[in-house]
Amino acid sequence: MNKQTILVAIVTALAGSIAGFMLANTLNRSEIGPNASLGQNAVVGQPSGANVANSATLSAEEIKARIEAADRSPQDFPFQKSLGISLYRYASLKQDAALLPDTIRIMQRALDLDPADRDLQIALGNAHFDVGYFNKDNASLERARTFYNKALERVSGDVDVRADLALTYYLQTPPDLDAAIKEFEQGLAINPKHERSLQFLTQTYVKKNEIQKAGQTLDRLKAVNPSSSAIAELTNMIAGGPASVK
Repeated sequence: MNKQTILVAIVTALAGSIAGFMLANTLNRSEIGPNASLGQNAVVGQPSGANVANSATLSAEEIKARIEAADRSPQDFPFQKSLGISLYRYASLKQDAALLPDTIRIMQRALDLDPADRDLQIALGNAHFDVGYFNKDNASLERARTFYNKALERVSGDVDVRADLALTYYLQTPPDLDAAIKEFEQGLAINPKHERSLQFLTQTYVKKNEIQKAGQTLDRLKAVNPSSSAIAELTNMIAGGPASVK
């Protein structure tokens, strides 16, 4: 999916059952380490190192076999982590929300074995974020926020995670726009050229009816990347005011 062409997906009309995953792909959230590959315990006859996320398509039976293999080896941390993260990536790639509950369950089991694992904290934040957006569920967004905050305790300068944290406030019902702005600005204090933060901060200011600040933030984006495909849509939002932001 071309991330740049749908950067304003959360404020435009998204139709169908894959909206949450369209958003997930759009946001291009923080990388969570090398592609997670299946361990030796995965499936009898499955080559060691086979990668779920890179598989073109897995049948329901193949996915079930991998999940059952993880359930048979609950103390195998490397396997739980690699399968959980890889399965999440596969679910996002295939836009299959039905995989999220098992994905979250496996990653949570891995995190219980190593609560300090930052890759899992971010991945679980992302998965709960998708559930929260997809189901319009504040509780899931709150859980995502908890995991993002844990990850930021370790690396406070991670602007990508900070932007995702901000979006949990933007997307909740009702939105907490002040909290979202605070997090976006905190990230931009670290990296003033972070395009995604500038894009969504502009939207947040429009939604809050602070049009002058929205225009100033858009100018910052133009200075960073004059060719950004988000500029035209954001310009239209500023012209339309809060009513143009859904």
